[in-house]
Amino acid sequence: MAVRHRVIQASPQAVWDVLADGDLYVRWVVGPSSVTPKSGQWPKVGATIAYEVPLGPLRLNNESVVRHCVEGSRLELEAKAGALGTARIAIELRPWGDQCLLIVDEHPLRGPGGLLHNMGVEAFIQMRHRAMLARLAKLCESEAGDRCRPDPANAAGSVAFGPGTGRA
Repeated sequence: MAVRHRVIQASPQAVWDVLADGDLYVRWVVGPSSVTPKSGQWPKVGATIAYEVPLGPLRLNNESVVRHCVEGSRLELEAKAGALGTARIAIELRPWGDQCLLIVDEHPLRGPGGLLHNMGVEAFIQMRHRAMLARLAKLCESEAGDRCRPDPANAAGSVAFGPGTGRA
């Protein structure tokens, strides 16, 4: 079972806004090159998105289904990888001061992927998660962060706005 976490310099709401936008899936998940809504409204339970994963000359057509959703704090997906089986991917968001602690827990669920799961596969998933969390953090801290990222008071570069500061 691969569990990885990261503190993202954005509010939990800013992170959730990215997770809840199915069109952004390919920008933070490692592997997919395109995404297409298949059914339902992302991220409601049962919603499905289809995506293509290029693997050398091969193109794998996979999909992810929302299995559990607590708006703003938890998203659980079943990633279907064809003949390899499926994986459960649970993403949890926790407030961490003004930031967001994001925890990802992934493990094989069905099919041969579970039988082949070993330390080598675990290491691969950990590397993939590291890259995925870095991509998600970058996306949240820049694009979504423009709306919601906290700028801690008294931090280098922080600016006070409000009455009497000479700024709007």
